[in-house]
Amino acid sequence: MTTHRRIRQFNTKDTYPEQKLDNDLCQVVVARGTMVFVRGQIGQDLDTSASVAIGDAAGQTEQAMANIKMLLEEAGSKLEHICKITIYLVDPRYREPVYRTIGKWLKGVYPVSTGIVVSALARPEWLVEIDATAVIPDAG
Repeated sequence: MTTHRRIRQFNTKDTYPEQKLDNDLCQVVVARGTMVFVRGQIGQDLDTSASVAIGDAAGQTEQAMANIKMLLEEAGSKLEHICKITIYLVDPRYREPVYRTIGKWLKGVYPVSTGIVVSALARPEWLVEIDATAVIPDAG
């Protein structure tokens, strides 16, 4: 019996061909049927893998949050069921536009949040990455 459901599986050799990687990953893991772990989302269209909003941290955040919403819905959850988010920024000056954008998407949700400034993300054009942990609430 499988206890985890893995959504949108992929291999990094297809996603990052220039980096010569070979890792089996997925966008979402639903563990034990109720915990939802969403892979870090960036300014990238999930269907085409095209980077969007190059040079625009708020625009990349919009795409990342739209991805998170879509992935949670595919897993059977919703934005309002997010418990924790982690935000990775390549420059602390992006904090205000990024957090403002996230605030619009998560108004009234009140998740716990951690913000981290990192030297770089997987691609140089990515300015922000956001991962999320949510739940699928009991039906009763």
